[in-house]
Amino acid sequence: MTSWTVSQAMADPLGPMGGDTGPELANGRVRVVLAEDEAIIRLDLKETLEDEGYEVVGDTGRGDHAVQLVGELNPDVVILDVKMPGLDGIEAARRIAASHDTAVVILTAFSQRELIDRAIEAGALAYLVKPFSRSELVPALEIARTRHREMRALTDQARTMAERLEARKLLDRAKGILIDEAGLTEGDAFRFIQTTAMSGRQTMADVARAVLSDGLRP
Repeated sequence: MTSWTVSQAMADPLGPMGGDTGPELANGRVRVVLAEDEAIIRLDLKETLEDEGYEVVGDTGRGDHAVQLVGELNPDVVILDVKMPGLDGIEAARRIAASHDTAVVILTAFSQRELIDRAIEAGALAYLVKPFSRSELVPALEIARTRHREMRALTDQARTMAERLEARKLLDRAKGILIDEAGLTEGDAFRFIQTTAMSGRQTMADVARAVLSDGLRP
């Protein structure tokens, strides 16, 4: 396999949290669609993912084809390079997040805050800045999967994707407050919001607002 390296690229609000540490699922391997327009990088990524136990069910060099593949194959995770023909990765992420139940990871050669904010707004749950190392690839996918599970926990409480994305933003901000001020881990902060919502028959978004505005703490 051609060697490739990568710099550390995860930053708040898409940073690490507790959760699964590997790709195993009860019914088999995590299914991935990969979209990267540089063929050599795409091949290396595919081989690396398969070596790590993931199943790459589709790959492409075009953003529009990535959206089609996600619709056809329903993967657990889609990895999107930012710069691709057809559609760029951010627009592809936006379309996928709006219509498919798939965790999105963004690959980018740039680490500008404005670009990362656009990726978050589009629905990305984790990102990597190229060049990156094999040791950073799996954590990025697992961060995205964990955050996707958080999003799914909000699904029944949100009537539209716009509400779901807004609830995720509130949740991220509230978790940050609980981490900084209450000394919780990110996983514990999420569970506090989740259990408080369940016990009080509230939405998680309502509890997040109480953390942010009303000083709610454990």
